[in-house]
Amino acid sequence: MIDVVIAGAGPNGLMLACELALAGARPLVLERLAEPTSEQRANGLVGQVVRMLDRRGLYERLTVPGAPNTPRPAPSYVFGAFPLDLNGLPDNPLHTLRVPQSRIELMLAERAAELGVEVRRGHEVIGLTQGEHSVLVELRGREPVEAAFLVGADGGHSVVRRLAGIEFPGVTRDDSVSRTAHVSVPRERVGADGGLVVPGFGTVPPYRHLRTEHGLIAWAPFPDGDPLISTVEWGQPAEGEATLDELRASVARVLGAEVPLGPPAGPGPHMMRRLLGGNTRIASRYRAGRVLLLGDAAHVHSAIGGPGLNLGLQDAVNLGWKLAAEVRGHAPEGLLDTYETERLPAARRVAMHTQAQSLLTRPGSEVTALRELFGELLDRPATRQHLAHLLSGDDLSYDMGPATGALVGRWAPDLSGLQGLPDLRELTRTGRPLLLDPTGTLDAGPWASQVDTVTVPDLDTALLLRPDCYVAWQGTTGDGLHEALGTWFTAA
Repeated sequence: MIDVVIAGAGPNGLMLACELALAGARPLVLERLAEPTSEQRANGLVGQVVRMLDRRGLYERLTVPGAPNTPRPAPSYVFGAFPLDLNGLPDNPLHTLRVPQSRIELMLAERAAELGVEVRRGHEVIGLTQGEHSVLVELRGREPVEAAFLVGADGGHSVVRRLAGIEFPGVTRDDSVSRTAHVSVPRERVGADGGLVVPGFGTVPPYRHLRTEHGLIAWAPFPDGDPLISTVEWGQPAEGEATLDELRASVARVLGAEVPLGPPAGPGPHMMRRLLGGNTRIASRYRAGRVLLLGDAAHVHSAIGGPGLNLGLQDAVNLGWKLAAEVRGHAPEGLLDTYETERLPAARRVAMHTQAQSLLTRPGSEVTALRELFGELLDRPATRQHLAHLLSGDDLSYDMGPATGALVGRWAPDLSGLQGLPDLRELTRTGRPLLLDPTGTLDAGPWASQVDTVTVPDLDTALLLRPDCYVAWQGTTGDGLHEALGTWFTAA
């Protein structure tokens, strides 16, 4: 019997497969599509997941030759079509990596193959039957597959979620139209900084949303491909197939000036997409018996600010080691339930701030007044610091039971430059629990075979890191260490 069947070979499903394999479980990935999609989707990674990939040794696989091989904080970003200056913040946690989703999927597929994960394409899940110790997964035109658990990583229209009877409450808005396409523009229309020069309007800055009284526009002049332009309008219905002429007209309405947009010149794949309205929904529960939800199957929201992959991939890192412990019989009671209690609040935070950002981009004098006030607040470093933590996804602290300390429940800091400590990303590549001991005397007791212990003389406090790099215990002596180990791991 398979340990875990994962429905969906997108980034979230593949990341979960890698995490399960690292933890000693045997996953099987089933994907409905016979081939990877050529559809252009996300254009990069934003937030804590950038550093998490680095700690698994995967960041370097996504960077271009000559680029820094470790993540660096972003000097600026955007929030609700406001520029967000992050320079000078005492703690800038926001990291970005500009890379297309197709490349992320390819990298994760290669990593999964290295770890021995099997991916079966052209396998569509159409039914499931739960038993006491397993779930039978029914497939279209193929023999069913039995597994200890089934994880739905099959997107916002998740079949697994529906089959498991999990509700998907939230709100749907149908008053907006988003248009996005790869285009070409005359060379003289691109400024030295990459901005789109529009006579009669001004310059549309690169890689950020710009709000006008008539809508929203974004311009992305990717150096290794055709530029991408996107608009959002309200009260402008659309029918039929999306066209370049339709996009030109939309850009003209938003900017009040014509832009000579031509068809893309590069080899592609190219995007020409229109989306009507949007959804903000969160599953009523992340687990129903032996079925769990992951990524967009558990939550959908506006794409503004690019938080989707940060949220979904972090779901996978949180779930992987817990689910592996469950199928291998190494999980303390209630461990798997902490997946929902820890990640559901993260989804609510993303739903909150994407709804707030979307409101700030709408047209109208009331929104303009709100933006004026919000702009004044952004002049305060404390506001920008708060938003940096919110957008990075590291503003939540998990409940670690009786363990106390300033770092307990938080994502572990980088701890770079400390004597005797190898690069933390070298220690966390295996996905095993990690005990950082400044004294060299701490005893993990019956958990010693499950925890990697490293002596770090320059560290002023001992730290126990879970496989997802969250601090489960902190102390200067061994008090409470065994209790914390027992909370998260089963003694050998």
